[in-house]
Amino acid sequence: MAPSPHITWIAVDWGTSNLRVWGMQGGSVEVRAQSNDGMGTLSRDGFGPALQNLIADWNTPDGTPIIACGMVGSRQGWVEAPYRTVPTPPLGDSFAETTCGTNPVHIIAGLKQDSPADVMRGEETQIAGFLALNPGWDGILCLPGTHTKWAEVSAGEVISFQTYMSGEMYALLCDQSVLRHSVATNDWDAAAFETAVADALSRPEKLAAALFGIRASDLLAGISPATSRARLSGLLIGAELAAARPYWLGRQIALIGGVTQSQHYAAALAAQGVPATVADAERMTLAGLTAAYRSLKDPS
Repeated sequence: MAPSPHITWIAVDWGTSNLRVWGMQGGSVEVRAQSNDGMGTLSRDGFGPALQNLIADWNTPDGTPIIACGMVGSRQGWVEAPYRTVPTPPLGDSFAETTCGTNPVHIIAGLKQDSPADVMRGEETQIAGFLALNPGWDGILCLPGTHTKWAEVSAGEVISFQTYMSGEMYALLCDQSVLRHSVATNDWDAAAFETAVADALSRPEKLAAALFGIRASDLLAGISPATSRARLSGLLIGAELAAARPYWLGRQIALIGGVTQSQHYAAALAAQGVPATVADAERMTLAGLTAAYRSLKDPS
């Protein structure tokens, strides 16, 4: 049996649906684990046992620090980490504190914007990671997901941001609306996606009608599920791009998110003549958690 790796600290990304944990030595991953024990499934007294269950077999001496980001710091999470107000650096110099056995747990605070009202948790850590790996970068970071964020970043600070529920709307329409009968496939029609993006960008006020048009086209013309699914995604992303135009038009853009979602956003932006750098979400998360760990070790 191989010896357990030596771990100097533990990185945690705790979302609504999933818990991901990495045993770290400096900035290197030594071991990893994950579970479905997301914030949404746990009572407040369930967070410690859920985390302990994942790291019980790791070589973690007493006092090994744990740095956590995401919904673990929400009002319904383990310990609330109050939001910090933009403009501000993505990481602050204070954390919400608790313990997991003999290990101190430090929870990163999310960000808030008072007007227009908006919040983020977890994305601030990915932004911090991106800036740690790309020092001096100014521009727009788009973080596609269930709730996509568009964030303006300058001089190491998040200046403003806007959240769009396009990802959640896509999931709801695919799973619970009348469109579920037309989009039941994992196949993809790239041309239909690009056309739908262009349609929604030019006439975003017709989104609701265009969405039902997907079902009508299926019933009357028998368009394929791949075309229907791609068109649904393209209409939602196109409408989002129309609303977010002040963020992306003429700006330097980077995308941080899942591979498939990031590729779709990159394609939609490319069709508007806007190139976008795609960054790996897990790498950005770990870089941000590592930056938080280093700031905790050396506050200066």
